[in-house]
Amino acid sequence: MKITIVPAIHLLHEAVHATLATHSTQLAGYPYATALPCVVDAAQRPLFCISLLAEHTKNLLADPRASLSVVGTENGSVQAGVRMTLIGDVERFEPSAELLARYLRYQPDAKQYLELDFAFFRLQPKRIRYIGGPGKMGWIEDERWAGLPVLAEAAEADLLHQLAGSVPAGTHLLGMDCFGVDYAVNGQRARQRFPEVRSAENLAATAPRIVAGLL
Repeated sequence: MKITIVPAIHLLHEAVHATLATHSTQLAGYPYATALPCVVDAAQRPLFCISLLAEHTKNLLADPRASLSVVGTENGSVQAGVRMTLIGDVERFEPSAELLARYLRYQPDAKQYLELDFAFFRLQPKRIRYIGGPGKMGWIEDERWAGLPVLAEAAEADLLHQLAGSVPAGTHLLGMDCFGVDYAVNGQRARQRFPEVRSAENLAATAPRIVAGLL
């Protein structure tokens, strides 16, 4: 079944947590699953800020192959709800200042961990299995994911800075991409989905109206 990629993008942004499965170094051949915050970069690749002493980190350093399971929150039944699994390779990297700022907007508590032994890793998807409900499932290949439009972190930071004074008290803009806007109201994360995919140029021109309609 041909899967539309946009709902998968929204699911990644709307999920606060995800489950990462790695290859255990303690019990060879067995998967090791752990819960992590769900944050993505400008190219919609999941990011992990994790301790170098953690079991899942040791597993990734020994074998970068992993999968990430994300479940929607809008349906009380897991089997009837939206969910997906991203399969790919995880790499350690040093984030740019803009990407670090983006991550901390979503996970401000992570700032204290950066003073310890925590490091950044990124999942590069190879295939994505998306399930939109009963009878609505299929694979998304890596070339489609890699071809997604991108709003660069520096451009995103400029837009958020311009719009910072346009939001009411208790509301914080977390991130903006070509598919929607992430924000938090009194600490609760939410997402405004765009009715159509927008280019980076269109976002720069229409961002104030987008935020006005959002809030």
